[in-house]
Amino acid sequence: MEGPLRIGAVILAAGDARRFGGRKQLATLDGKGLLEHVVALALSAELSPVAVVVPPWLPAPTGPADPALHWVHNPSPELGLSHSLRLGFRALPTDVEAAVILLGDQPRVPVGDLRALIAARGRRPIIGLRAQGRTAPPLLVERSHFKIVDEARGDMGLRDVLRLHPDWVAAVEVEAHSPDVDTPDDLAGLGRP
Repeated sequence: MEGPLRIGAVILAAGDARRFGGRKQLATLDGKGLLEHVVALALSAELSPVAVVVPPWLPAPTGPADPALHWVHNPSPELGLSHSLRLGFRALPTDVEAAVILLGDQPRVPVGDLRALIAARGRRPIIGLRAQGRTAPPLLVERSHFKIVDEARGDMGLRDVLRLHPDWVAAVEVEAHSPDVDTPDDLAGLGRP
């Protein structure tokens, strides 16, 4: 008997955060680290396993290990987001049918947005969130298109690759994209009501 389909996640959090002033992964929001928020989001959307791609200096959290979480150290974060994408996707087991790409600096993505991506499966091999005419992460990628990460270059992620293959992408319309935390001011803005 076949089990339920597995949808995993790849959280990209290995960047050097120059605009933030470094070590953004350790910044806190509402008493929790930015990365903790994104990991909690993935788990609350029942994504499993979750490959969390982090810089070599960031250890896995202490305490009881969650079997759904896999900490993937990127020894060369200077190679850009595309390198982290490849490491994260290679860490997913072969029984994962699809994966959601999450950014480690987007702590306020509504879990409903992830559920909408999952519900849109089958329309096209890649599903993204679209607001104001722009498609952006989180993105869901079906296993049939996991090799797309090998086409990504530098710090652009999949943006340029998806522009070359618009027929692969379906969009879920949302009111607005969740903000990235690129600077300390961005972080302060998320803490305001």
